[in-house]
Amino acid sequence: MIELPAPMIGRRGLIAGAAGSAALLAAAERTPVYAQSVAPPATGGGTGAKSAVIDVTRARAEPIPVAIPDFGGDSQLGRDIAGVISADLARCGLFRVIPSSSFVQSGPSDAGAPNFANWRGTGTQALVTGRAEAQGGGNVRVEFRLWDVLPQTQIQGTAYTTTQANWRRISHIIADVIYERLLGEKGYFDTRIVYISATGPRDRRTKRLAIMDQDSQNNRFLTDGSWLVLTPRFHPTRDEIAFMSYANNRPRVYLFNLGSGRQTVLGDFAGMTFAPRFSPDGGSVVMAVADGSGSDIVSVDLGSRASRRLTNSGAIDVSPCYSPDGSQIVFASDRGGDQQIYVMGAGGGGARRISFGSGRYATPVWSPRGDLIAFTRYGGDTANFSIGVMRPDGSGERILSEGWLVEGPTFAPNGRVLMFWRETRAGDARGSGFSSRLVSIDITGFNEQVVPTPTDASDPAWSPLSA
Repeated sequence: MIELPAPMIGRRGLIAGAAGSAALLAAAERTPVYAQSVAPPATGGGTGAKSAVIDVTRARAEPIPVAIPDFGGDSQLGRDIAGVISADLARCGLFRVIPSSSFVQSGPSDAGAPNFANWRGTGTQALVTGRAEAQGGGNVRVEFRLWDVLPQTQIQGTAYTTTQANWRRISHIIADVIYERLLGEKGYFDTRIVYISATGPRDRRTKRLAIMDQDSQNNRFLTDGSWLVLTPRFHPTRDEIAFMSYANNRPRVYLFNLGSGRQTVLGDFAGMTFAPRFSPDGGSVVMAVADGSGSDIVSVDLGSRASRRLTNSGAIDVSPCYSPDGSQIVFASDRGGDQQIYVMGAGGGGARRISFGSGRYATPVWSPRGDLIAFTRYGGDTANFSIGVMRPDGSGERILSEGWLVEGPTFAPNGRVLMFWRETRAGDARGSGFSSRLVSIDITGFNEQVVPTPTDASDPAWSPLSA
């Protein structure tokens, strides 16, 4: 379970390389979206400046009733945009989307003030209206308004202009704005997930680097499966991924540029390198480097490529992850005789153990909020694996999900949701009945659901919010 990539030979085993070559597929460009504010119509109330109408704690128990009729203008585009917004909000578990069969007003919405009395009768608390229209040069203009139905005020009014092919991203951005205005915290819908796609027989899996939008759309493969790949991680500000690859039978950390498809090895170390993560400012990568029978935590400056060894315990120190402010690093280590979680300063030294529950701990990751560390736990009171969270001092440990094998949590950029992967037990030696799926769950432990992928999947990593 400790993040020395499998297969392992004993507790201190190192890795035998896979064979093949990695051919790259070009990644789609993230097209810019331009926004402008839209004033309320003359007949509407309010000024557009209003605080959140409900808090997240209350929304957990009583999801916000929100109505999202089809947008006016281009009928098909208007339906599609409203559908994506509805799916985003419904999937997070904090909103209850009013079904269109309950609408008193029929047909697409427009930019004018709604009939609030009609919407109150449906139990709607928040209403989204808008228009979507094609413009010259292959562009579209999408305008939306968010209304608080009871006081009859406009909370938000914004228009976006981008290429027509970018309509799904506009939908996610609108859903993020609605989420933030109604809940008082940033959304996470305009994001992507990078993960490991797995196909083939259980004992001969082909693993490829893959990427998709957070709602499972626009899935594409970045490598062709010739080499085993593991543990992809997003750069905080650039369209770049760090990951481990067995290319040329040498397990090492690579950087992958999503725009050009170019990959470069990071550092020149005698032992294998693995488990990379970027620093919060994107200027360096911290990772594990095999050293004899153990492994150390090493940071590599991306500008100079100079490396700095942060641990030298003689143990297996792995899975490093920076705190959001870059001042600390959490990692897993067996330096105390069993696999546990430790926190140290970003410059190394002063490591202190923070996990004291029953069982072994691995794959720690710091929340973007800085208030929690998520982890994988195995053994103790149960033979199952668990996904849990604790405070950075080790207090307040909570288990969110359990299973025969659950592992590898990653936080949404707002720190509200975790994603991990869940494997099922194989029915026989040929692997019948086996599956590996991505799963998301709210940090309070509710709304657990499978994240669809076209193949088996593992090792998810959530992107930051797109620029």
